[in-house]
Amino acid sequence: MRQELLKGLSEEQVKKVEACKSTEEILSLAKVEGIELSDEQLEAVTGGGCLGTRKCKKCGSKNIHERRQQNPGSGGMPGRVVYFYTCRECDYEWTS
Repeated sequence: MRQELLKGLSEEQVKKVEACKSTEEILSLAKVEGIELSDEQLEAVTGGGCLGTRKCKKCGSKNIHERRQQNPGSGGMPGRVVYFYTCRECDYEWTS
């Protein structure tokens, strides 16, 4: 696992991260734990390093950049996280 992801985490938090099976689980864990991920940590999670299993829908490359955006909630409801993906090989972009 890339060291950038684990910087500043307690041993208990490291174990929780290692138990995660997807990028989404790690991002959810960070939110639940109240951890603000640095740009380097986000890159380690989403940049195709240790957990990158996404493929470009156009060319099939695994060299994907993922960015997340937390949209504000309303009426007491939490916001929704939107993921933006860009293929570093063919520049194709999509969201989820």
